[in-house]
Amino acid sequence: MNTPLGLATGRQAGGAPVLTVTGEIDMSNADRFRTAIADAMADGHLLTVDLTGVEYLDSAALAALFAHVDRLRVVANPLLGSVLTISGLTELTTVTILD
Repeated sequence: MNTPLGLATGRQAGGAPVLTVTGEIDMSNADRFRTAIADAMADGHLLTVDLTGVEYLDSAALAALFAHVDRLRVVANPLLGSVLTISGLTELTTVTILD
């Protein structure tokens, strides 16, 4: 059973946007994820994408992140650490893996 995708936007103390994602991101909902990233970046600030509540992501999710790699940073849980590293995302933007 897939865990539904949850998307919530907010602001950090300094006003920079945060997109908090929960559940699973795959080809069935990657368009929603991609749109949420673009919408959260509309004001031009660097976006933090919080993936600490994500249990699974596939190549469609990675493609959505890579499309905006110059304007985002990622916070993730250890479960996603290896896929973010192997994909090369950690070489292109700041990725923080929380314990």
